Amino acid sequence: MLYFVSTPVGNLKDITLRALEVLKSVDLIACEDTRTSLKLLNHYEIKKPLISYHKFNEKVAGEKLLEELKSGKDVALITDAGTPVISDPGNVLCKMLIENGVEYTVVPGATAFVPALLLSGMDASKFCFIGFLPEKKKDVEQVLEKYKNLDCTLIFYCAPHDVKKTVEVLHLYLGDRNAVAVKEITKLHERAIRFNLSDGYVEENPRGEFVILVEGATERENPNLSLSIKDHIKLYVDRGFSNMDAVKQVAKERKLPKSEVYKHSIE
Repeated sequence: MLYFVSTPVGNLKDITLRALEVLKSVDLIACEDTRTSLKLLNHYEIKKPLISYHKFNEKVAGEKLLEELKSGKDVALITDAGTPVISDPGNVLCKMLIENGVEYTVVPGATAFVPALLLSGMDASKFCFIGFLPEKKKDVEQVLEKYKNLDCTLIFYCAPHDVKKTVEVLHLYLGDRNAVAVKEITKLHERAIRFNLSDGYVEENPRGEFVILVEGATERENPNLSLSIKDHIKLYVDRGFSNMDAVKQVAKERKLPKSEVYKHSIE
């Protein structure tokens, strides 16, 4: 049996009794980063053989785990924090296990976006978890285009060095909305910082992993539509869009043919 085991996102006490029981009983533990996992395992005096399993070796390491499972061993998979697969390695292994007819189960526990949603105070009746945004601008646009009109809370993960850039990108594609940045979840300096996307994220030296929550779309009119088409194009060019990307964005917002908007860009 393979167990996907959830681990604490911060406070080491946030681990379930069943998770500890499983980690003590298995023959082998696969870790995203063995150094990080050892802090947790040593804290609870768990001594087991460890194997590295992360996003850069999922296929190769997955094959090794399959061999161990087929030989009759029980294996636990943990990540640095939270639940495996949820914006963490593990999805490739799930598919490999299913394809090979190997049983697996989940030991549920901490996942960062759930407490972040509660701390934010935003609408929790319906929400959309998106996770980390892609690195490439084109891919970011494609992702946010899919979700920008949803009338539910949008949830993103973000590393501290990317917070300011991520907030700027969200403002660019989603417009001005209420947002909350939740950091250091379950730790001593846990905070929920409320702001508007148009204001940007103002903390000088962000630290810790972040969950950014943004309010869903409303029926309010896009303020950019009050601009002339020429000024609307200039708005996006000033924000770093190429002329053609600005034309495409304005055409989408105004529901006009790109050829019509392009005329104004020439002017």
